[in-house]
Amino acid sequence: MREILGRRRRPGRRGGSARLDAALTCATEWQWPVLPGAGLRGSGDLGRRCACPDPECAVPGAHPFDPGLLAATTDARMVRWWWTNRPTAPVLLATGGRAPCALSLPAVAGARALAALDRAGLRLGPVVATPTRWALLVAPYTLERLGELLYAQDRVPSSLRFHGEGGYVVLPPSEIGTGQVRWERAPERTPGSRPKGADAAPGVAPWLPDVEAVLDALVEASTSAPDGGSRLTH
Repeated sequence: MREILGRRRRPGRRGGSARLDAALTCATEWQWPVLPGAGLRGSGDLGRRCACPDPECAVPGAHPFDPGLLAATTDARMVRWWWTNRPTAPVLLATGGRAPCALSLPAVAGARALAALDRAGLRLGPVVATPTRWALLVAPYTLERLGELLYAQDRVPSSLRFHGEGGYVVLPPSEIGTGQVRWERAPERTPGSRPKGADAAPGVAPWLPDVEAVLDALVEASTSAPDGGSRLTH
């Protein structure tokens, strides 16, 4: 895929600028690979549809389309080019590898799980919330390690989903088919992690919990979740 990093249009100062800023923070400060999502087209509550060709898209706006997931990058020039040309595109995090992984569950179950984890005194990392689902970002895990942890569970509800290598999560302040994406728990920044004037230097990425620390609470909260997992809603 050839994309010319040449003259740029200035993005809109509202949502477009905020999404570019968010994408640059993830890519350049935290070294999280990002790419633009498919996004939405049309206007009004009934006219907002996914910009991809599928009229029955189950996750409108909230998935890779063009470019594909393998294009995710931490390169600042590419990130600027993408969001300068598509300022309202959702910000997608490509999970796995050296990037965060995530566990997502229905919003009601997510609130219940966070309350249980708070009562247990466990430190949480960033939590992404959409109107229908919440996603807890965790430290990178391998499929082998995840398999071992799931094998020890009596039951894993289909409403609990795992975003590891080859997956993705939509990040704030994106807008998708189900509504606005926000931080339920914002990333914790480490004071003094970036020297003054070191705009181009990577900073310290937000702290992330181990998947094992949160899995039990998420499985329990998801067991009685109203989402049966038959359709992918973000």
